[in-house]
Amino acid sequence: MAEISLLNPKNSKAKFNNLTDEAINDLSLKYICDMLTEDEYERNVILKIMSQITCDEETVKYRGDVFEDFLRYPKLRDTLTELLKKLADLRDLERFQKDTEASSLWKLINRLREIDGYVKCITEMKECLESIDLKSEGLIGLREEVQSIYENSGFPQLKKDIDETFEKAQKMKSVTIGVNLDNLLRPKNAGILSLNDKEFSSSGLMKHFVKFVNTKDELHQGTDVSQLRKYHPSSPKFKESNIGFGKVETAAGFTTVTTEAATGGDPLSDSLKKAVTDMMRKTVRDIQSVLLKYVNISGYSLVAIMPEIVFYIRWAELVEKIQSKGLKMCKAEILPASEKKFSAEGIYNLKLAIKRVQGEEFKVVENDIDFDDEKGRVFILTGPNRGGKTTFTQAVGFAFLLAQNGIYIPGSMCKISPCDNIFTHFPADENDTVDLGRLGEESKRLWEIFDIATDKSLLLLNESLATTNVSEGLFIARDVVKAMCYLGVRSVFNTHMHDLARNLDELNNDKQNKSKAESLVTGVEHGERSFKVFVSPPQGSSYARDIAKKYGVTFEQIKKNIDNKAL
Repeated sequence: MAEISLLNPKNSKAKFNNLTDEAINDLSLKYICDMLTEDEYERNVILKIMSQITCDEETVKYRGDVFEDFLRYPKLRDTLTELLKKLADLRDLERFQKDTEASSLWKLINRLREIDGYVKCITEMKECLESIDLKSEGLIGLREEVQSIYENSGFPQLKKDIDETFEKAQKMKSVTIGVNLDNLLRPKNAGILSLNDKEFSSSGLMKHFVKFVNTKDELHQGTDVSQLRKYHPSSPKFKESNIGFGKVETAAGFTTVTTEAATGGDPLSDSLKKAVTDMMRKTVRDIQSVLLKYVNISGYSLVAIMPEIVFYIRWAELVEKIQSKGLKMCKAEILPASEKKFSAEGIYNLKLAIKRVQGEEFKVVENDIDFDDEKGRVFILTGPNRGGKTTFTQAVGFAFLLAQNGIYIPGSMCKISPCDNIFTHFPADENDTVDLGRLGEESKRLWEIFDIATDKSLLLLNESLATTNVSEGLFIARDVVKAMCYLGVRSVFNTHMHDLARNLDELNNDKQNKSKAESLVTGVEHGERSFKVFVSPPQGSSYARDIAKKYGVTFEQIKKNIDNKAL
């Protein structure tokens, strides 16, 4: 069977980079996985997939098409989930090859049932995939593989073999047991007299018992049961005080037999299994030959794509819920990675959408953004406290992360050149800055990012280098911005250092730089934070003046109030 993947196209040579622990934390990936599913295994699966980034355009497009099929067809999601769970329970067929001729009949029958369940799973999966108008290369390939398994594994003959073997095995309806007694008439050991094709009935047993006790010669002469079957004694390893179905105990002249729980693991059951297998040797061989004919059926390898299916299903479910709240989600158009572009309209932070799904009511503010040669790729974002800078910075990161995993992004339009990794530089935990101090720790992390980042990377900086000594932080921040322009990365650097976003012409006129820097601001309208982001020089003093006007604390407003009170 060909290797199947719904994440990567056949013969893909895509290279993947792992998100750093900081990026996973700063983009709230674990929080998002918790919102996608309550199952720990599924959360780990989704986190693992999303934390591996590739800028291979073919792979990104492949995933986007597969996700769209899952989003379009709820029936597909429901059917594949159930069938692959069943296949996971049936997959261990290699153990059949380890069976010996004396294998337990019961085990073989159970394995036969597993094969029967497998046939039903593949058949239902084939019917489901054939009933849907699939568009993606990945799911069309899965359908073709399932059809190949169905057609090339001899399913009609397999079904016939299973039915015939079940019929043969199920002819055995009852077992006749003989018990030997010692001189004191205590049970000594037991064995099987015969296997019967009919069940004993309670009335029949009673008639035979009454007939037996009314005969003149109540004791059967000898032990000749040749007309029935060979006598099969219980295992000789048992002592005479153990008759195969419990321990014989004698006390005060009374003999009692204590049996173990009816689990199939007690001595008598073990003895019966061995005896029945011996007597049904031919049947066992027949069943085993049926199983061995099909041990190499390849359909169980479909279980390997279960994590990928879980990934697409959980995201499709969340996207549906977000759309049901009237929020826009869209499929990204994938551009060549070499162009290093990103153009989006109406994007917003995924975490806001999740809160809406959870029942919170508030307006979600949408924003537009463009990264390109003309408008710049390194954006310095300034604005008031709690004005949406961090929310917007994360929104950009989510857009890249979701689009490159094939998931619809929060927004109305998106064109994206995939990045090769997403690096984040958010404020450090105070506990992590003890040795180096905050400025030293942040500088060290920035060096580590630049050591591995490329011109295709995305850098998201959130209040970086915002130390108590503004001049020191600003000095380093200017070099960092210059380095990002020189490397050619795409970046959003949100900061309170308004001077960092001023006088960018000199930096942009440097011919050795591969990216331009541009100033972004978050707006204030009528003294209220609008959370809208737009290209503009930093507006630090105007923000303060707007807020001061709202609360009546400009000099003119205060002076007027003082003068009025003096009258």
